[in-house]
Amino acid sequence: MAVTTKQLCAISHLHDLSNATLYQNTELQTRVAELEAELTAVKKAYTTATDIAALEQKAHNAQLSSLNRQISTISCSQALDPLVLCVIDGDRLLFHRSLIEQGYQGGRQAAQDFTKAVAQELVEQGFVGFERLSFWITIYLNKRAVVTALREEGMASPDQLEAFLVGFGQASPRFVIMDSGPGRENVEAKVKEYVKTYIRLPQTLRLFFGGISDAYLPMYNSLEKEDFAGKLVLLQPPSDASSSVRQMAVKSLQLDGLFMEERLNQLHGRRPGPLLGISEPAMNSNVVTNGGLISPQSEGQGSMGPTPPPANRSPDNFKHIDPSKPLHKQSPPPCNEYYLMECSKGRNCKYSHEWLLTPDQLDLLARNAKKAPCNYLKNGLMCPWSDKCCWGHVCPSGARCFHLSKGKCWFKGDGMHPVAPGQNVEAI
Repeated sequence: MAVTTKQLCAISHLHDLSNATLYQNTELQTRVAELEAELTAVKKAYTTATDIAALEQKAHNAQLSSLNRQISTISCSQALDPLVLCVIDGDRLLFHRSLIEQGYQGGRQAAQDFTKAVAQELVEQGFVGFERLSFWITIYLNKRAVVTALREEGMASPDQLEAFLVGFGQASPRFVIMDSGPGRENVEAKVKEYVKTYIRLPQTLRLFFGGISDAYLPMYNSLEKEDFAGKLVLLQPPSDASSSVRQMAVKSLQLDGLFMEERLNQLHGRRPGPLLGISEPAMNSNVVTNGGLISPQSEGQGSMGPTPPPANRSPDNFKHIDPSKPLHKQSPPPCNEYYLMECSKGRNCKYSHEWLLTPDQLDLLARNAKKAPCNYLKNGLMCPWSDKCCWGHVCPSGARCFHLSKGKCWFKGDGMHPVAPGQNVEAI
């Protein structure tokens, strides 16, 4: 039977249609595979983001629970000062070698820097407005093991470590260093008992913990179940921490340059040798403390007082004050903290460190600085500089301040407008 031309055309059309269908089907299959791959990636990203959000929410809920617990018990603790506590496993978290090698002065510097960092962290967490905070630091360590490890690493001598610990401990009567004796278990047991005991006190606002490891996870799990983990802040968590430690729903505080980043293997690798060559340095009677927060020493004992021009620079390299303008009109004005205390901003400071000031100009600078309030006291915190602070701790006008009656005085902290002896309070 002969195939007509019309039939041939129909067959050809069907063949083309079949090929086009197969081609479209292949394209659709490829697109479906691409979409499935994209969907898998989106699901994975969503799961990761959800896990992170859940962890952050968990930390937030833990803190909220702790705050609610504190609020519910505040009636029984109104007469007690709020506590900010710090406990450090000194075998796992050591202060930076540069500080230890400075001995006594390094210990005092570490205490000073640590106090400032904690005070700043409390401000960032919103703990302002307290008339008084009681700040305590307790360090537990196996001193013999630490001495041996430092010596064998060539980091610090036994005398330097001992002097460092003395300087740190003498910075405040509330800074305590305890030698727990040989054995990791002794240090861990004391740290665990400290945390479990003091974090439960209703007046404890925060407990900073340094030296976290898997050994402390059961303790953390117990605190989390009882809604106390929200008070915990981890100090310098190790970079090689386990996944369990990294998933802890607590805040952490990194303090660059204050603690060693590496661990000393000798502390955990073998039994330490005898403690040799340690002699106690002379005690310093000029240590000033105030409510557990340290103040710098008097000049001549590692002072952070008025800062003279560097000895390796000639006075000709400094600028001279324009006598026709007051100090605050100089361009830029001299930095109060650089000349009167210590400026931490360095080259980023918007005020000048380049003026060559006479003693009279330094005295005027100091008197003018007292007219501006100390930010620590203004925000309800204890000032770590105490009476060495260059800023005003009380309003120059006292309780009779005109601006105070209008609610516009800069000195807003509690106790910054004391009533002078013999002053008639009713007339104020």
